[in-house]
Amino acid sequence: MNRYPMFNPQLLLSFVAVCDSNSFTRAAERVFLSQSTVSQQVRRLEEMLGKPLFERSSHQVLLTEEGVKLLSYARRIIALNEEAHDALTGIWRDGVLRIGMPEDFAVPTTELLADFSREHPHLRLDVASGLSADLHSAYAREELDLILVKQRRRQPPRAARPEPLLWLDSLAFPAIEQSPVPLAVFPLNGLYRDELCQALDNLGKRWRIGYSSASLAALTAASAAGLGVTLLPAGCRLPAHRVLGEAEGLPPIDSFELALYYRDGAPAATLALAQRLTVFCGLK
Repeated sequence: MNRYPMFNPQLLLSFVAVCDSNSFTRAAERVFLSQSTVSQQVRRLEEMLGKPLFERSSHQVLLTEEGVKLLSYARRIIALNEEAHDALTGIWRDGVLRIGMPEDFAVPTTELLADFSREHPHLRLDVASGLSADLHSAYAREELDLILVKQRRRQPPRAARPEPLLWLDSLAFPAIEQSPVPLAVFPLNGLYRDELCQALDNLGKRWRIGYSSASLAALTAASAAGLGVTLLPAGCRLPAHRVLGEAEGLPPIDSFELALYYRDGAPAATLALAQRLTVFCGLK
């Protein structure tokens, strides 16, 4: 017999809607309920857990530490409920395959994924694009089944290849000549950021964060326009870029790889897609 109280999916749906919309009013519109009903459902969750989920002293919708924890679980419970329903009653009788990949591989792989989807009409593909660190975290939480990520070399993945990087600056408006040197980087804990900052420190150059974005395309364009020196995959180089290197005292960076992960005992469809991605991306 289950000794834990069961979460009501409707309560979780309302809670997630409040978190996503940052408003009880907009959340009510999303779940087609009144604002008072949504508020009552959140209170029922709080009473069930014995802890507040939102800060009540602010005009903003701010999660407490317990609310942040519940949000992750709530998303997983809702997703699992949907998957079970689809697998048993819908057209997705072969289940769901959840895939994550970096921004610069999302577009090039669309035809491959579309072909695979047509060959498996009863398998639902859920594809997410984002920062590799976020994809790793989602995979660790079992929210993704197969991920293609960029990473520092670590425990051997299923398949991988080196990810060549280039120091990039603007050809027309060099940022490296400024003091302090502006940098174009991913957000804190993002890829290549530590290597970029450490290299400037080793040169004794003063630097500042001139441009920060989670978008690879944005960083590529910003560096080409002169908003900051950056360190990015070689495939990001544009005609408007100037490649920096030994002449500027910047070392080659060869410690990164493109890696593929999936779990032991993965279904045949996951293995088949992994094999196609391995070939497409030149992994070994």
